Amino acid sequence: MPISQLPILSALRARMQWHQERQRVLSENVANADTPNFRPRDLAPLKFDTTSAAAPMGTLAMARTDAAHLVAGGDQGSGFASRKAGTETLPSGNAVSLEDEMMKVASNQMDYQAATMLYSRSLGLFKTAIGKR
Repeated sequence: MPISQLPILSALRARMQWHQERQRVLSENVANADTPNFRPRDLAPLKFDTTSAAAPMGTLAMARTDAAHLVAGGDQGSGFASRKAGTETLPSGNAVSLEDEMMKVASNQMDYQAATMLYSRSLGLFKTAIGKR
């Protein structure tokens, strides 16, 4: 099996591609902050399930070992996430909040850097394991 097809590396690559696309969407939101009737968009969170072509890993059910534990749940949609109902809309119809968008950009950048660090360290571990270091 080629190293590029390992599940952990393909999952990290998918995660980095998702962050790149999210950065593009967030930058469009910031660029259109003064455009009348513009609605900000965001990507739905990336899901790693069996239907995703980018992540060929199997499913693993959450075990509920105590009745006091919360039940796992989450958003079942895909594509763009819906906008929060409590955001302010300007008289021009624009609903972009620059503060919120910049917070999302910063968070996205940190998550992307974490994924790239994990990817490069994983490659380093594989190189060490096969004696190439």
